Amino acid sequence: MASAPPPEVERTDPTGRGAGWRTAATVADRARLRDWRDAWMDALAQIPQREIAADPQLFDPDRALPDPLPPIGTYRCRTIKLGAPGAGASRFIAYGWFSCRIEQPARTGGDGDLTFTRLGGSQRPSGTLYRESRADAAPRPRAIFLGSMALGDEQRPMRYGTDANRDLAGVMERIGDRRWRLILPHPRFESLLDIVEIVPME
Repeated sequence: MASAPPPEVERTDPTGRGAGWRTAATVADRARLRDWRDAWMDALAQIPQREIAADPQLFDPDRALPDPLPPIGTYRCRTIKLGAPGAGASRFIAYGWFSCRIEQPARTGGDGDLTFTRLGGSQRPSGTLYRESRADAAPRPRAIFLGSMALGDEQRPMRYGTDANRDLAGVMERIGDRRWRLILPHPRFESLLDIVEIVPME
């Protein structure tokens, strides 16, 4: 009997250079991005209302202001994990603040995609922030994040697409004056949705 084909993870362009996020993303991550709102609502249904009421801007899935990309620079960021994929897991975890950085890769010539890197902590997302093209433009202002998770004492993150369990796909939005969030729907472990809150260094 013939064996079943492997899961579809191919991309048209593995590097993503010179192309939009749809070309760079794996099939699995396009699905995660497509279903981002379902992940939001499932996660919100599990967390205490007092947490939502304490920061309505951060936890409002429909809040997205113009100019979704933070300016280049160093920021403070923290990760909040919402919802549990199974019994026994914590449904709300808010971690402490760490440094993170928004940079302009040299290859973009100063007018292209940016990169986001969390600089500290045991789980450090890192990857590319894709500006939405007019063809891909969503009805809300956003940028698309594709990257991977570095763990523990690893010196650098895996290249996106190398390990599906480390791959990350998300949406960057501005939610206030000098305040942004990176939404990561259906991360592989621990939660239904991760929010990375991003604010200027004090």
